Amino acid sequence: MRHVYFRGIIGLVWLAAAIVSGMSGHFAMAAFQVALGVVFLRASYTLWQKERDQKGER
Repeated sequence: MRHVYFRGIIGLVWLAAAIVSGMSGHFAMAAFQVALGVVFLRASYTLWQKERDQKGER
């Protein structure tokens, strides 16, 4: 379960970096960081769902 939390935290950090980049005017970098944040958060969510489903089957 730690890897789910780790990926979620990293995803939130990437989104925070995207906000800072967007505020400073680096829109290309902000878009890239949003994409990375979404990828990490999606991976975290799908792993969380998978682990939840496996625990329900036992």
